[in-house]
Amino acid sequence: RPDLAAALRELRAQYEALAGRNLQAAEDWYRARCARLHERAARSQEAVRASRREAGECRRQLQARLVEMESLRGAHQSLERQLQELEERHNAEAAGLQDTIGQLEDDLRNTKNEMARHLREYQDLLNVKMALDIEIAAYRKLLEGEENLFNMGSVGLPSLNSLPSPTYSFQPRSFSSST
Repeated sequence: RPDLAAALRELRAQYEALAGRNLQAAEDWYRARCARLHERAARSQEAVRASRREAGECRRQLQARLVEMESLRGAHQSLERQLQELEERHNAEAAGLQDTIGQLEDDLRNTKNEMARHLREYQDLLNVKMALDIEIAAYRKLLEGEENLFNMGSVGLPSLNSLPSPTYSFQPRSFSSST
């Protein structure tokens, strides 16, 4: 009969050797797996740190942009107020200039009317002067005619007294002016 105890020992030794090898393989696999996981964890932690640094940089940039945006918004509002004030001032100046233009147009119209009136008066005076010049010329001719009669000597002194004395009278004439 075979030795059962020896076979069992041998089997046990084989199982223990197999279990030892399996245990060693499991430990090696576990260590390799842990090493890879530690390596991954280290890389992940580095990636997390890099992401945190990047997120912090983004936050700082965001804060800087927000501050810059607020300052630009304030500058924009200030410029809008200045623009509105300038528009109001220019509108007021334009209204004042429109009033001045209206007054100047009224003055121009009044001056034109006054000039037309003066022109009519001047034309009336010129017409009166021309009529007086014509009348003076007529009287001058009459006087020259009588002077010529007197100088001719054909008429004696006593006969002069018998002539009716001419009477000169100025009768103003009214002339209508055509402008």
